[in-house]
Amino acid sequence: MIQVDLIVTGGTVVSMDAARRIIDRGTVVISGDRIVAVGDAEEIAARYTAPKTIDASGKVVMPGLIDVHAHAGHGLIKTMGMEQAGHWEEICNAAYTTGSTPEFWYAEARLAALERLHFGVTTGVSLLGGGDTIMRTDDTAYGRAHCEGVTDIGTRSVVAVGPTRPPHPRTYGTWREGRRSDRPVGFEDQFAVSRALLREWHGAGRIRIALLSPVLRNEHEEKMCKEDYALAIDQTQIVRELSREAGVVFTQDGHWRGSVTRAHAMGILGPDALLSHAIDITPEEVRIVADTGTRIAHNPSAIASIMGRCPAVELIEAGAVVAIGSDATAPDRSGDMFRHMQQCMHYHRTHFRDPKVLPPGKALEMVTIDAATALGLEAEIGSLEAGKKADVVLVDMARPHLAPFHMPAFHLVYFANGNDVDTVIIDGEVLLEGGQPPRTNTRAVIDEANREAEALVERMGLRPMIGQPDGFFGQSRYPTP
Repeated sequence: MIQVDLIVTGGTVVSMDAARRIIDRGTVVISGDRIVAVGDAEEIAARYTAPKTIDASGKVVMPGLIDVHAHAGHGLIKTMGMEQAGHWEEICNAAYTTGSTPEFWYAEARLAALERLHFGVTTGVSLLGGGDTIMRTDDTAYGRAHCEGVTDIGTRSVVAVGPTRPPHPRTYGTWREGRRSDRPVGFEDQFAVSRALLREWHGAGRIRIALLSPVLRNEHEEKMCKEDYALAIDQTQIVRELSREAGVVFTQDGHWRGSVTRAHAMGILGPDALLSHAIDITPEEVRIVADTGTRIAHNPSAIASIMGRCPAVELIEAGAVVAIGSDATAPDRSGDMFRHMQQCMHYHRTHFRDPKVLPPGKALEMVTIDAATALGLEAEIGSLEAGKKADVVLVDMARPHLAPFHMPAFHLVYFANGNDVDTVIIDGEVLLEGGQPPRTNTRAVIDEANREAEALVERMGLRPMIGQPDGFFGQSRYPTP
């Protein structure tokens, strides 16, 4: 008998390996932070022994879910002003430049990571800021606080940092003893902070750093002064060069209106580039994405996907890698990737008026192995295979909405939600068991988040933004301001 650390046995294993094996009564064997075997329970039982065994009977055993696009910071301002004539973006901009403190970023990171953990999201991308250009990279204190908060919970995270879009400088504020002091921050400052966070945190525990630069769309070329637009191109290429030099993911938020064509002309695309949203891109841009091997973060539940459509199906058919992101928590959606799989299927089936579009197995690939590929991590995560990281999720199928226990892969995608997650293992460490996180005080995380959210409301005078707007009840749509 071979001694290992942990055996998960008796569940239906949805492996997402190359053969897409589904093992009715399967076992996953873990030693240290790695999977050493995946197979039939009886065969495995004869070869391995472990001090801890998890009985997965009545559960689906699957790889950890991967969220390829979300925003740090949003968890403490979700829904604030979201339906009051654009105030959500204004709050984001102010909170992430002059209103937030390191304590805010630490509390929000713990809350968001704990949400991910409960929903079975073992790996997620988090942009250190909001909108497509407001990054909290004026000082390393904010990125450091975020990374420390995530590390405290134990999830795997890709933290994206980078500069804002010209014109520079922008005003950033620091709070000490209830008083704010402002200073101008330019591209050089933010680039230096991003480099420092890359050095300090990339590869530190379960944290990886990605680099980002703001998207350039038609309106930027039309409305920015010529000098600022040229400067934006230069700065994008500087950040992109660093991402290639460091071997990290390069990502951009908000591709739309000719931005893919511009990105291609700038030479910033490729298999290590991850473009978010990609709504209303042209057939020529679909071809560019596929030909360059560029990855797409499709956010079907986002407001951007209301304003335009990401041609995810056409991209996949062209040969591109497309993964699903939550765009959470901003301002009206959670990090529940089961919800986003279901939204994704209905979104594209409605567009084509065809229920055969985007089968559930493909949706599941888009939050597991395809998502891992989008992050360049397919050799490490995204499927249950010997040699890969031991990121494993158990979903309790003994729920009324998931019964009866047949066709479990179908029921998993069509009917499950994040609250059905029972157990989460990351790097071989059991971080959620029986729905409870053994190393985290949930009440303390929530209380801290409430305190920091309330402090932000007071600092920024946001009390009017947390009430119900006119038209909340009794009308078919909000009134036009």
